[in-house]
Amino acid sequence: MTIVSLKELRAGLRDLAEPAVRAQQERVLSRTQDDELLGVRVPVLRKLARAYRGLSLDDVDALLRSRVHEERFAGLLVLAEQVRTARGADRKALVDFYLARTECVDNWDLVDGSAHVVLGPWLLEGDLRVLDELAASSWLWDRRIAVLATLALIREGRFEPTFRLVLALRRDPEPLIHKALGWMLREIGRRDEPLMVAFLDRHLDELPRITVRYATERLAPAERARFVQGR
Repeated sequence: MTIVSLKELRAGLRDLAEPAVRAQQERVLSRTQDDELLGVRVPVLRKLARAYRGLSLDDVDALLRSRVHEERFAGLLVLAEQVRTARGADRKALVDFYLARTECVDNWDLVDGSAHVVLGPWLLEGDLRVLDELAASSWLWDRRIAVLATLALIREGRFEPTFRLVLALRRDPEPLIHKALGWMLREIGRRDEPLMVAFLDRHLDELPRITVRYATERLAPAERARFVQGR
């Protein structure tokens, strides 16, 4: 598409902004001082991304480097739409594009909305060593990307990469990583509760309390209490 389409997308975002949504974002997001929030709902962003999935990578890059939060989010969702339909070398090029710009994926909602749908499809057919590289990064959001990207694997019944990251990141200093680990364990538990419970039984003393609390949210009350009280 032409630069006119990029301008239209940007104008559309501002037209779709809601003050109440912006107020909620201000409460829950970890913003930098120059981060501008518009207040656009995530389902609305997804719909807009589908309409603009033909944007060039130069336009996507411009969105990712914007200080407008929703422009970065829209750029990530457009990229996810392109990854969804790409195959082979084309998909790898899009994933490399994403990995080269993770400094733009600088909040939990941006990570959670992109990691499993941009990086995740590549993990299903590619080299998982990228997870170790991201998990070893000093950038908080790289580490969260590694964890959240495994959701794509979990949905295909492949749990071991997540278990491995839980152990690798169990001493991470950031609560946002502890929460992400627990969330992914809970997702495993939705598909194979005995396996997740067995993992917790083996490693309970090593895991952050908040990870255990998130992981056990769907367990029966007595079973959950056994784990939470054990931490």
